[in-house]
Amino acid sequence: MKKLQLEQKETPLFTALMNYAEEGTIPFHVPGHKQGRGNKELEQILGSTCMKIDLTCLEDTDNICNPVSVIKQAQDLAAQLYGADNAYFLVNGTTCGIQTMIMSVCKPGDKIIIPRNAHKSAIGGIVISGAEPIYINPEIDEDFGIAMGVSPATILKALEEHPDAKGVFMINPTYYGIASDLKAIVDIAHTYDIPVIVDEAHGAHLRFSNKVPLSAIEAGADLVASSTHKLGGSLTQSSLLLHQGSLISPQRVKAALNITQTTSPSYILMASLDIARKQLAEKGTELVENSYNLALWAREKLAKIEGLHLLDEKVLNKPGSFAIDPTKIVINVRALGLSGYEVEKILRKKYHLQMELSDLFNIIALVSIGDSQETLQCLINAMEEISKAQIIKNVVKYTIPVPTIPESVVLPRNAFYGDTKVLPLNEAEGEISAEIIMVYPPGIPIVCPGERITKEIIDYVNILRNEDAELQGTEDLEVKNIKVLTNRLVLLQNHENIAEQAI
Repeated sequence: MKKLQLEQKETPLFTALMNYAEEGTIPFHVPGHKQGRGNKELEQILGSTCMKIDLTCLEDTDNICNPVSVIKQAQDLAAQLYGADNAYFLVNGTTCGIQTMIMSVCKPGDKIIIPRNAHKSAIGGIVISGAEPIYINPEIDEDFGIAMGVSPATILKALEEHPDAKGVFMINPTYYGIASDLKAIVDIAHTYDIPVIVDEAHGAHLRFSNKVPLSAIEAGADLVASSTHKLGGSLTQSSLLLHQGSLISPQRVKAALNITQTTSPSYILMASLDIARKQLAEKGTELVENSYNLALWAREKLAKIEGLHLLDEKVLNKPGSFAIDPTKIVINVRALGLSGYEVEKILRKKYHLQMELSDLFNIIALVSIGDSQETLQCLINAMEEISKAQIIKNVVKYTIPVPTIPESVVLPRNAFYGDTKVLPLNEAEGEISAEIIMVYPPGIPIVCPGERITKEIIDYVNILRNEDAELQGTEDLEVKNIKVLTNRLVLLQNHENIAEQAI
């Protein structure tokens, strides 16, 4: 079939939806609200246009499982814009993309090299695929108490020790805006013929400015999951999966995607990807440049406020910190005698400002294409008032470090599906966890299935609980109890297989 030539100003999917909605066809198909007629309250809230384009897989609207017309055209435009060979629309968020990436390179028992500060969705992908994670330590900034990037030397060492790894998983940038030297890492991995898959959830804007870190596709990565909804202007839960090169088969990617993604996609979400792509193609450079300049202006103002310490270019002198995205304004509030959680609550309850993230020491204000000098001035004014209200400065509430990576005893998948019992977390030292514990955001695991629970982990979780951090991952919603394996299992590995033996 001859490939249709399209321009970035076009929106093939959205246009097809509008054509169908406007031609007056009477629908005898799902969804049951029948273009809003069956739910007038919802139509009044969302608007008639939104309800009319809430369609399903039809001849005119294509099928996400096997796109051949308007969805394929929209995806091809996205691939062209980002410089990829292939693009896939995601309506299950970047979580779906990350799990697809892992399944595309790993089968049960295969090794994948992955930083410990990977998002919880990556752990889910490891459980689903049955892969064996080879965790590597990101660099740690003690002042901010956060994980940074990973150095090329760390990746090289991991590959030398595990040349049979099937993939290298990277984050670009981290939740805190720090980027590793991704191009160097890709070059190293490719000398081993090992693909690099990248969580670029916070990097949908990187392609459009040379003042922010290099995008993963430009760095040569093989698969990239990008949250268009976070920083690209589409609706929440809509993302892109980008593919390039020959190390990973696009057919394998599509097969894995058809397992992880719904067969009833939201056409509203996909239309938002189509429209956001068009805007980025036409105005992306201008929009990201404006965000960058606003962030620099706000950073300068915030840095002058007593008791605040901003994460900035000074960290680039440290290993694993190759570049920084200044549109993520990371503010350390330790000197105020408050935790990041406390400052976030004050901003939300008193000033009606909601931060992207808080942790023990920091808050993050995310500057995007939707911000203005007025919105950022509200944050500056609020932080000035909070600083003036704090009489005692330079008080550090806690100095406990993030726990070290615990011992991995069994594969995450086998721990997840193993025979378990429930114990109070405070009594679980030495046990093998069958669950994950993380603080969300940013969704980075403290302990994963198959790992031994340490006193260090228990103490850290208790500190987070005392600060009312949002802990997640266990069936117990309060994370006071945890499922552990009933049998102590040891991982036996040889060149042919991986087996488990009870001891």
